Amino acid sequence: MAQTMTPGVVRRRTRLPRRLAVLMRPELPSLAQEIVHEVRGTIPEYGRQLKGPYVEALRIGVERALTDFVEQVANPLAPRERHYETYRRLGRFEAQEGRTLDTLQSALRLGAQVAWRRIMKVGPRRHLSPEVMAQLADALFAYIDELAALALEGYLDARPDGEAESHRRRLLELLMRPLGSPRVLADAAGRAGWQIPDEVTVVVAPPGAQYVRAALEDDVLADLTAAEPFLVVPGGLTAERRQALLRVLPDGQLVAGPTVPPGQAADSLRWARHALGLVEAGVLGDAPVTDCEEHLITLLLLSDQALIDQLARRHLGAMAGFSPRQRDRLLDTLRAWLVSRGTAAGIAKELDIHPQTVRYRMRRLEDILGDRLTDPDARFAIEAVLRAMWLRDHGSAGKQALVDNQGTSDRRFISN
Repeated sequence: MAQTMTPGVVRRRTRLPRRLAVLMRPELPSLAQEIVHEVRGTIPEYGRQLKGPYVEALRIGVERALTDFVEQVANPLAPRERHYETYRRLGRFEAQEGRTLDTLQSALRLGAQVAWRRIMKVGPRRHLSPEVMAQLADALFAYIDELAALALEGYLDARPDGEAESHRRRLLELLMRPLGSPRVLADAAGRAGWQIPDEVTVVVAPPGAQYVRAALEDDVLADLTAAEPFLVVPGGLTAERRQALLRVLPDGQLVAGPTVPPGQAADSLRWARHALGLVEAGVLGDAPVTDCEEHLITLLLLSDQALIDQLARRHLGAMAGFSPRQRDRLLDTLRAWLVSRGTAAGIAKELDIHPQTVRYRMRRLEDILGDRLTDPDARFAIEAVLRAMWLRDHGSAGKQALVDNQGTSDRRFISN
């Protein structure tokens, strides 16, 4: 964490001519807007949301900082306790959100640069002497040091265990490394004050998900500010644990990976992110919390689309000459036969067609596919392809656009 100042240590400010306050006040509204715009365009944490507590804290902080600076120029003896508390509160806010002070201090430095740029523009127009400009520069940057020191005081008040938090981040990194050393992991967990459980569940959230850091339970490790946010929960997900997670990430659309030993947490993370992609594509439903363990076959079948395409071309390529409608009917019948191995009457009932139609289609399929229907390996590959196609086409009725964008089902790869 970058520390501009030690708590309580503030450089003494140069006494400025009081008339400067009169010159500066008209600039404050537009300067505040310019600083907020610059900070939001430069620092991702502030630019991520159009609204919310983070941006509101930025706006209030900028406006109060500028006003206080000008008021101190006008009356250096004015009470400042309210000003002190504002910036201590900003430091506490960063701690409660689980961030370091780097972001806030970067915003302070950038704000000072924007303010100085405005001074360099306005000063000559107002005929300020080089000596006064130099004094103003010294006072401005001393003031920024003061704000940083106050924020640090508030931060340390809210989070005296900053070292422990650093150990928790280190532990989280180690958990996400495949084949990590158990000894190193145990040492990191001890430093972080985290008891290694027999099993963990990794939960992922969509990029940019809104979160409430203060609602996070003590035994849950989390990186909520990552480009792809995730959490590590001890044990499996109980109903109570799910509700607790939704208090941290109230927008939902969370995905829980399989519950695994801690050494396999990286696998749980990988599977959860794959499932989140399927949720976003509409293949899986968009429940508040989706459980990977309920969709393992789907994850397997849709884990490598290029490989499914290759299997389709190899085993179903002979159907490329059929029209899309003919192909759909034959493949629907073939899938029903492979899944149920039922009679013509049973398949006919499932597909709502005549049994004689089923017999006719199966004879066509035997002519087209030949020995593939009797070879166990080929038959298994064909069933895997057809199940994958069906999952993509029927996985979520609420995402009809997915099917529409793919043409007449996903049979397109048969003729590629």
